[in-house]
Amino acid sequence: MTATRPTSTPDFVGYPAARRGIRALLDGRPALHRHPVPACPEWTVTDLLAHLVEIAGRVLGRHGGTVPAAPAPDSTAPELLDRWDDVGRELDRRLAQAGGRSGDLMVMDAFTHELDLCAALGVAPPAEHVAQAPSLEVLVRGFSGEVTALGLPPLRVRSTDGLTWTAGEGRPEASVTAPARDLCRALAGRRSLAQLAAMEWSEAPGPWLPAFGWGPFTPPPSAGA
Repeated sequence: MTATRPTSTPDFVGYPAARRGIRALLDGRPALHRHPVPACPEWTVTDLLAHLVEIAGRVLGRHGGTVPAAPAPDSTAPELLDRWDDVGRELDRRLAQAGGRSGDLMVMDAFTHELDLCAALGVAPPAEHVAQAPSLEVLVRGFSGEVTALGLPPLRVRSTDGLTWTAGEGRPEASVTAPARDLCRALAGRRSLAQLAAMEWSEAPGPWLPAFGWGPFTPPPSAGA
């Protein structure tokens, strides 16, 4: 994958920003804590928070910290938010010590789920977010690997704010263009095949649509938010 983009935000900056964003969505709204999250089928808000706490613990362990015990199944959303902050503050410190580029998958996961919560709760996502650029880099990298693995022609991926990537190997044979936020949702399995095909393509998108199902991501059967 090749790219034209500015230097990314360090993970120890992007990660606490996602934690703050998610806390701001949920603080003082206890009635929503069992609310379903459509982008994560079968998950409620508390299920999503438990996942974020678990991922933070795993990454902390990989960086030399003590892996915390898994949250209790009956943990409340406020308890999970506090637990995530406790683990996250130690993790922020260790990410900074590691140079700020060793938690990019975790940042992408947290940012993606922040957008999932915005969609689930009917709240407009923030106009700007420091975790967006590093998250998009991770997502394009994974997509690029799938383009190569499937033997597809290289594809230029463009955001409307001027960032460009080449997904796959070689000279791009087509391009897809969308706002950065929409690219994040598309590359993280939050857009249906119909929504993906409706983006701005320079060629018929059919050959590249299978590559949007990569890693843990699968396009939903119906329109996603």
